[in-house]
Amino acid sequence: MKADGPWDLVFKDKVYKTVQARDLWNAIMKSTYEQAEPGVIFIDRINQMNNLGYCENISATNPCGEQPLPPYGACLLGSINLAKLVKNEFEAGAKLDEAELEDLVALAVRMMDNVVDASNFPLPAQAEEARNKRRIGLGVTGLADALLMVGLRYGSDEAAAQTEAWMKRIARASYLASVALAKEKGAFPLFDAKKYLATGNMMQMDKDVRDAIAKHGIRNALLTSIAPTGTISLYAGNVSSGIEPVFAYAYTRKVLQKDGSRTEEEVVDYAVQAWREKFGDAELPDYFVNAQTLAPMDHVKMQAAAQKWIDSSISKTINCPEDISFEAFKDVYMEAYETGCKGCTTYRPNDITGSVLSVSEPAKALEAKDAPKESTGGEVIYMSEPLDRPAELEGATYKLKWPDSEHAIYITVNDLVVGGHRRPFEVFINSKNMEHFAWTVALTRMVSAVFRRGGDVSFVVEELKAVFDPRGGAWIKGKYVPSILAAIGGVIEKHMISTGFLAGEGQGLKEDPQQQVVNLDAPRGKACPSCGSFELRMVEGCMTCGSCGHSKCG
Repeated sequence: MKADGPWDLVFKDKVYKTVQARDLWNAIMKSTYEQAEPGVIFIDRINQMNNLGYCENISATNPCGEQPLPPYGACLLGSINLAKLVKNEFEAGAKLDEAELEDLVALAVRMMDNVVDASNFPLPAQAEEARNKRRIGLGVTGLADALLMVGLRYGSDEAAAQTEAWMKRIARASYLASVALAKEKGAFPLFDAKKYLATGNMMQMDKDVRDAIAKHGIRNALLTSIAPTGTISLYAGNVSSGIEPVFAYAYTRKVLQKDGSRTEEEVVDYAVQAWREKFGDAELPDYFVNAQTLAPMDHVKMQAAAQKWIDSSISKTINCPEDISFEAFKDVYMEAYETGCKGCTTYRPNDITGSVLSVSEPAKALEAKDAPKESTGGEVIYMSEPLDRPAELEGATYKLKWPDSEHAIYITVNDLVVGGHRRPFEVFINSKNMEHFAWTVALTRMVSAVFRRGGDVSFVVEELKAVFDPRGGAWIKGKYVPSILAAIGGVIEKHMISTGFLAGEGQGLKEDPQQQVVNLDAPRGKACPSCGSFELRMVEGCMTCGSCGHSKCG
């Protein structure tokens, strides 16, 4: 790519096309800049550094990126809470108890090795793969809090150096604990001392560790990995997640009670709470930084520092400001590559994924330039909880005849009047054609649920109109429509225009420089599929709800 050379697109040893590497790189970068996809891993480095490079080839990672795995591969994960190991926090002599850390590592390695044998796998090939190599992934959580508690700013050179030192201590302790297990129980079945010690990762390991492995073998082929720890970090007193910076020092979280009601509670970062307990309301030191204020290159610096001594990989999100230039955005990925990272995941607020919220700041109305584009006569309407349906609603029913369908489809759109303006509230889709029954019911429920949440619902029209049928569309009233779903989207759009909700076909929504957010929470982006709040944010490669803790990755 740097030399602007050619790149072959190969599948099953056949070259389908040759492109310029730089053009391909720019296409990947443009897509992830605008839509946060695709993710990027450096697969050659992954294979080069793999302890098992002599007996496997890796072509992919798990969804969060921390576990490069071969076919049928599996890896159990565990994390040590670094924040709990800091002694004399915030004082001149604050430090992490490294002796206690090493004891915890040895205990964790033994426990996780036992889990390999205790686990039940869906397929025999998975069980064989796990027990032949005995992969485990011991990592950390609470790194950012631990750094704060010893007086270091996340992202600084000093914090990076301390992170690297802690990770090396964990790596050494892990490998020596696994050697001790090999002496007791035997090495993993595919162990070959000469080949194992010649791999990229083992070549950088300390001599005493290499000598111990050469003499006694090792129980686990790979031992370290840093995974997403959203849920367990919350259970551990809301410590910072994995090696991520603190996302917010305090925020409100909805809690679902047994009776179905929801309560709210303040969630305070572990380090902040420790500071308050020690110094009361004294102002936080200037080295307290969070994910929103951190420069992207500081994120990369911390990931690279940790990666040096992690034999698998790391789940990490590099937060980028919305106004970062495309060239600066590409530099983030090049820096990740140049500094030894095995992958790079960025999160930049955009039209597809929405914005990352700074939930620790007081809620306030968005300025016009930042406000969502939905307008109902000058007001943006959000509902933090779906509204109950009134007894009566105004609406209209439309008949849609699709050429390939024997029966017409009837679409009813009912509106809610808010502040003297109409906005869509629910949709009903009916047809005598039973072939359409399941998906029309699903579409009715989903679109209605979106409408009842409020906010910017214009995307419903655009998403439906973008659906194409691979069997071909149809010509309706002189216009080509790519699918039945696109036709339904057109009907909903027509209704929105007729009620004044939309400015015009294909022109988006009405905009008013005086528009105001009438919900004090001022949410932006997508709603959480669990609690409905607009507090989804990217954490370690996973969309995670800051309100209820829901994560697509568990």
